[in-house]
Amino acid sequence: MKIQLWSYNYDPEPQGIAPLSRMLAVELSAQGHQVLVVSAHPHYPEPNWGMRLRPYRENRDGISVLRLPLWIGRDSGTERIRQDLSFTMMQALVAPLLPATDAVIAVTPSFPALAPAMAFARARHVPWVLWVQDIVTDGAVTTGLLDDGPLLKAALAFERMTYSSASRVVVISDAFRQNLQAKGVPSEKIVRIFNPSSRQVPEPIDLDATPACPQILAMGNIGHSQGLDRIVDAFQESSELEALDAELVIAGHGVAADDVRARVQSDRVQMPGVLYGEQLEPVLRSASIGLVSQRANVQEFNLPSKLMSYMAYGIPVIASVNPDSETARIVRDSGAGWVTDSQTPSEFAAVVAAKLRDPETLKTASRAGFTYANDNFHPQAIAAKFEAVLDDVVRNKI
Repeated sequence: MKIQLWSYNYDPEPQGIAPLSRMLAVELSAQGHQVLVVSAHPHYPEPNWGMRLRPYRENRDGISVLRLPLWIGRDSGTERIRQDLSFTMMQALVAPLLPATDAVIAVTPSFPALAPAMAFARARHVPWVLWVQDIVTDGAVTTGLLDDGPLLKAALAFERMTYSSASRVVVISDAFRQNLQAKGVPSEKIVRIFNPSSRQVPEPIDLDATPACPQILAMGNIGHSQGLDRIVDAFQESSELEALDAELVIAGHGVAADDVRARVQSDRVQMPGVLYGEQLEPVLRSASIGLVSQRANVQEFNLPSKLMSYMAYGIPVIASVNPDSETARIVRDSGAGWVTDSQTPSEFAAVVAAKLRDPETLKTASRAGFTYANDNFHPQAIAAKFEAVLDDVVRNKI
């Protein structure tokens, strides 16, 4: 098949959706499909790639990537909306010039950019598949980007339109499936496919080879919804973790990074910033435990991709989250680690300290997580499920 993957974020961006989109494109290409990626100029989580004023093409991993310029800015809600709209405008301008395709996969976010995807699919009489990484309207309300008013009502109406227009809606968790069903999306239109692990190793990491000072790793986006400020407080207040000489490594960037950094009062808490490419490899291999955190009072509008990466490496997981969340369910069902209630951050610190004193328990969780990741998150298996969805909608002209 000829497949176009419309993804706001793509390689070389090191975190978030970009590594997931790259992995899907690479695996679909490896299966013999012709893949064209339509993406923005790299900009996330920091604008470290300069600016481009015109569209341009590049080749990554043997895949053709069309890059579109955008007005970069994320320091305020207005700037983020402006950035999204600039990408949407560029997509609308280049869409008539794109080559023929059998199907389109459009990733959200970017939310406004789904409009050109719908129009393109309708004009070309091809099916399109919506790949929901974030339920954007829920996330915008949770983070305060949108409040109850005309703009939110318009966003919700547009959201319903995208679900109706798409041939299939691929969601990354059962919680997302339930959310969409509650919004009236027919069950037969929804397909749950877990995100792929964006990094693969043939064997789980050797926990005996990790540093003498145990390290708890939190990587990826540092936003308000992660509640890392309270995690830092709980870590620093724990005499047990201090006695173990444990370290907390927060690798990433986001809107709450400065707030989290302001809470750091110990040299046992490190914030190296965003780690690109192979810079992340030694950090992953040094981790004794991987941390996934979500504030308890936050509506579940995404499933952290770091969870898949930890498990794919065999890093035991501590999830400081809502105990009823999808993240908690996966950690419990897989045996990859332990769940603590994010309303009580001190519980996170106590459980981590107890597990660090029990190496065999860590190894058991490592093996269980690695096995579960191979069975459920391996990129080849994820690509095969997408291939089945695409084959269905193309064959049946859905």
